[in-house]
This record gives sequence, structure tokens and C-alpha cells, in this order.
Amino acid sequence: MAFIKVCSLSELPNNSQKIVPLGPHKIALFHFNNEISAIANACLHKAGPLGLGLVENKYDGLYVTCPWHGWEYNIKTGSAPPGYKDQQALFEVKVEGDDILVNEQPIVKAHRELHDLKVIEDLVKLEYQTTAESKNILGISTTNMNNDLPRYSTSEAALELALDYAKEHHGAATKMLKLRDLGFRACEGYYSQHMNACTWPCSITEMQPKDGMTQVYRDMILWADIVLVATPIRWGNPSSLYFKMAERLNCVQNQITLKDKVLIKNKVASFIITGGQDNIQQVAGQMMVFFTDLGFTFPPFSFLGWSRGWTAEDMDKNVLQFKRSEYIQRTAKELVDNSIETLCQVKHIHPENMKAPKPHRQDSLTAELINPDMNM
Repeated sequence: MAFIKVCSLSELPNNSQKIVPLGPHKIALFHFNNEISAIANACLHKAGPLGLGLVENKYDGLYVTCPWHGWEYNIKTGSAPPGYKDQQALFEVKVEGDDILVNEQPIVKAHRELHDLKVIEDLVKLEYQTTAESKNILGISTTNMNNDLPRYSTSEAALELALDYAKEHHGAATKMLKLRDLGFRACEGYYSQHMNACTWPCSITEMQPKDGMTQVYRDMILWADIVLVATPIRWGNPSSLYFKMAERLNCVQNQITLKDKVLIKNKVASFIITGGQDNIQQVAGQMMVFFTDLGFTFPPFSFLGWSRGWTAEDMDKNVLQFKRSEYIQRTAKELVDNSIETLCQVKHIHPENMKAPKPHRQDSLTAELINPDMNM
């Protein structure tokens, strides 16, 4: 076993860290409290670069936190925090003059403990619940309100009408998710660091299975045949809760980029859009672009829109008019009819024959560019 020079001492002053190559791999060098230590750079979780992580004094020593998803390692021992059995590869270091040398073989080998993910095993294994005959319709309400002071929501009322009709007239199985009740975390932008940092299931769901988006993933990806999304118009756009959900669905679309793998199979989406002001078509356009990028199919005339126009700021009258609208009663049912008719056609499509003409990692103009800080 040979020691290899990896850098000079002047390149690694006290209270600093550095990523350096060691043969075909990379290690993270740390110089803190006048001691130099080295562990493997690739986090045991998803290969995030530990050398870019924050070093802090916590637990029983100095720990580095992986910048991707927060896994922690003792920089001197490579061990996980107390209570965890994960062990990062640890390398012997010696200093000769101004040269820092590292043994090419670890003195402690890496070990990743088997973490219990049974609670989200159905998501990991993509255990779809749809069948050739199923008519599972998921309604998602993206309207927000203070549940201690409930109010009438036109978009949610139209969604309830549509689901009731689907159940009674078509014998469909229906579910309603109200995003405001789920209490899920916002997307934390792991994709911005590296495409591999955005995972399926979502990294947040993996770390916190009780996060509310876990139910959205389970119902939308595994259970639903048809997804009806209802939103109010907020400044010419869907609601903020809609966008919060959409950002967390990046992990679904990202599987196409990473693995050429489409998770949405033989599913239909339609939309209910209501507001006191206009911009129905702009909201529909945004939602359709996003949902087609996930892999959903749309029926002809795939959205219901309700608006009283720019000058109709008397919102109390909006609710009165909405409640007695024959247009809403009719179009909510027609939207369901169109969606189920389209589903009958979509069921006959072989999903393996459907290609996603979306960018893959090798399509990038910088695909061959090496980032020295990353491990892949």
C-alpha cells in the first residue's frame, strides 16, 4: 500500500477543506484544529460531494454535512453520528515537509447500513394499483384557506361536483386531496446542485416519509387513472399551493432525464380553473405544459373555466352566481365524460411504446465537461 501526494500543505491551511483525486476516486481532505484527516468524498447516500459540506462541532466531534441531503460524518473517524451505523471510508494521512500524502487504500472501509424504507417501499418499487379496467379518479384541490375560518371555494366545489358525478354516473373510484391539509415541505432545490441529487422517491420523502407529498406521489403515480386538478386564479396564474406541489413533482420528470424512465403510465389529466378575474387560458396553458412533461394525456376540451372578468371585484356575488350556474353543473360533468372517454382509449396504449422526447443527460452541450468537485 503506497502513500500518494495529493496536495501541498500550503494549499490546505488550517480550518479549510479540499477535494482531491486519489487514484481513480476522490477524497475529502480536512484540516481543522491543526489536524489533517481524509475520508471518501462520495456520500454513502447519493454520492454527494462531502468536501463541499459544512464542517461543524456537534455530537462527539467535528462533523461534515453532505450539501445534497444532509447526511453527516465525523471528519476524523468517518463514522456517522451516534445512533447510526454508517461508516465512510477513512484514509491514513501523513505530512512530509510541505507535502500531504494519503494512503491509497482505506484503513477503514466504507459501510452503508441498510435503512428501513418499508413505509415507502411501494414508491421505491413503483407498485402500480391501476388495472386495464380501473377508473380511479383523483381530485386535487390547490386552493388555500384558513381552516379555522372556512370559506366557500368555487374551484373546490366544482371539483367535488365532478367527483360525485364520476362516482355516481360512471362507477368510478374517487379520492380528494386538499393540498392545504397535507403540510408538505417545499422543494429544497437539490436538482440545482446536481441532477442525481433529485431522486425518486423525492429526497424529502425518503428522509421524512410522513411529509404530505408522500400521499400525493402515492395517489397520483400509483393509484390514479385520471387526475383532476382544481385551482383558483391568483394574479393570472395557478395558486401558490399548485406551484409548491409542481416543484416537488420535479423528481417524477427528472427520471426521464436520468434513466429514460417515464413514471406516468396511461393516465389522463384535466383541470378546473375558477377566479374572480380572467386569464383562464393562461392558467390552463401553464398547467397543460407541465402535466404533459410528466406524461399525462389530455382529452379534447380538457379544462373547465369560470371567470366574471376584470371588473367583477364583488366576490360575494361571484359565489352567488357560481352556485346557481347551470354552466358549472353541465361542464363539470362533461369534463368527467371527456376524461373517461379518453382514458378508455389511453388504456390500450402500450406504455413501453411511448417515448419521451425530452432531454437526457447525454444531450447536454456540456455532457463531456468534468466538474472536479463532483463524484460522477
